[in-house]
Amino acid sequence: MAQDDPKTLVSTEWLAAHLKDPDLRILDASWYMPAENRNAKTEYDAAHIPGARFFDIDEISDQRSDLPHMVPPVEKFMSRLRAMGVGDGHQVVIYDGAGIFSAARVWWLFKLMGQNDVAVLDGGLPKWQAEDRAIEDLPPVIRDRHMTVRRQNHMVKDVTQVSSASKLGDYEIIDARAEPRFRGDVEEPRAGLRAGHIPGSKNVPFGTLLNDNGTMKDADTLRGIFEAAGVDLKKPAITSCGSGVTAAVLSLAMERFGKNDHALYDGSWTEWGAFPTLPIATGEA
Repeated sequence: MAQDDPKTLVSTEWLAAHLKDPDLRILDASWYMPAENRNAKTEYDAAHIPGARFFDIDEISDQRSDLPHMVPPVEKFMSRLRAMGVGDGHQVVIYDGAGIFSAARVWWLFKLMGQNDVAVLDGGLPKWQAEDRAIEDLPPVIRDRHMTVRRQNHMVKDVTQVSSASKLGDYEIIDARAEPRFRGDVEEPRAGLRAGHIPGSKNVPFGTLLNDNGTMKDADTLRGIFEAAGVDLKKPAITSCGSGVTAAVLSLAMERFGKNDHALYDGSWTEWGAFPTLPIATGEA
């Protein structure tokens, strides 16, 4: 079992023991690919961990952008979280309905906004339910709480910065997509995107970081997976994926083995693959 750390990852046992803590806030950050035909909010309404609030990744985003679920303006993040009763002094635990998937994105978003007391639930709702732990369908009781945000701009990169990193090689760009997508062997699930990867990037499919039960592998194993993929851990890292969701699983994994100099490419392949002027590579890293 992974070591509990309220700033990165906590077990179902840890959450069960702290469930009634007055300053604990639980967020259901479930999000699914369109092809899965699952409605995260409907599933939340039917069954969630007691006291959990629903965090809508698509709504709490920068909707001025044509790209999906981009980082929201600070003011929007603050107002939405305040409306959920989440703020200063709270320990936040985030889970999703897949195990570790979209919860990592919201963990990273909290870190970007300067919030440190935030963790992902290891194994998520599937593990919680498999252990026959309490669930409910009641809306949470909301008590207003102010949130102080200090945006950590170094934790997010835009297309210009990633293009520079690709040319200069001063960062390790790490792609969380499955190998066939990284190599360009299959069509992208989003229409209109080219197939392949950012030149110079390495491939660490996010699923390789997880055990069969959806929990995250131990720190030493995680480090070994990155090293085996050719990642130079002495360089700062930029994580990427399809649309900035599973890239955060890589960010969480690096944080677990003590690598803190990582940023996330928010536009990811949805942006890069749509720009005909940006170079792409195919095949192995």
